[in-house]
Amino acid sequence: MLIIVPGPASQELGRKIADLLGLEAVSVEFKRFPDGESYLRFDNDLEGEDVVIVQTTGPPQNENLIQLFLMADNAKDLGARTVTAVIPYFAYARQDKRFRLCEVFSVKTVMRVLETCGVDGIITVNSHNPETLKSFGIHVEDLSAIGLIAEHFKTHGFDGAFSLSVGKKALGIAKQASDVLGGGQGCVQTQRDRLTGRVTIERKPLPVKDRDVVIFDDIISSGGTMVEAVKWVKEQNARKVFAACVHPLLIGDAEERILKSGAEGIVGTDCVSSPVSVVSVAPLIAGALTRGL
Repeated sequence: MLIIVPGPASQELGRKIADLLGLEAVSVEFKRFPDGESYLRFDNDLEGEDVVIVQTTGPPQNENLIQLFLMADNAKDLGARTVTAVIPYFAYARQDKRFRLCEVFSVKTVMRVLETCGVDGIITVNSHNPETLKSFGIHVEDLSAIGLIAEHFKTHGFDGAFSLSVGKKALGIAKQASDVLGGGQGCVQTQRDRLTGRVTIERKPLPVKDRDVVIFDDIISSGGTMVEAVKWVKEQNARKVFAACVHPLLIGDAEERILKSGAEGIVGTDCVSSPVSVVSVAPLIAGALTRGL
């Protein structure tokens, strides 16, 4: 029998997963000391239990990661038989190799700490590079929420919309969406400057005239890439354009800029809590946990 532990960063999502599975959810007592350090305490003994800790690691990434490390290590100290970390948004995963000489390989460090803290398995959603995560010593299952987002659009009257994705790895995302929406797919290639982080897009013609378009991405952070993609699609006389992503970080004024660029709206998931997180990944994660029972 699994025990679900909703961490401070994923309280609502953790409870949804527990409810879907009909399992007990163990509350976590949490407070922040005056100096900013985290205090955590489980409300139940975990001796001999298979524990699932649900804790996203979106902003503030460092605090959420430290809390995850503390909870995993504490669960093992308290005698948990196994610890599975459900990390819907996996912080530092974009630094999945050394792009420049002597820089840190961030995701490797995070994975090593999780392993040291006793994590036996990880479930994450649309991580930046699943193969890199799977190359370490912990079993990792990477799920995709693109189909759930596409279903949301389908049920809201956008069946047949054109599915567009951004980035050189994004064709798979567009295909997953098109398999649900049925309106065909396309991809906008991007180029990122490694020093400045500035992204430019390839402005190739797209078959979007007088059509509804949903632009899918795994993550919207500063929003720069999505802004340029929306503008380009609108310039080609698309009818309605929506931005969609799994991880709506929406740093600063990203949401406002995307809407001003011509998007009708933004749809994200509760991998990261935000005003646009209208699609829940709870059924996706509950399914993965069921398969592992």
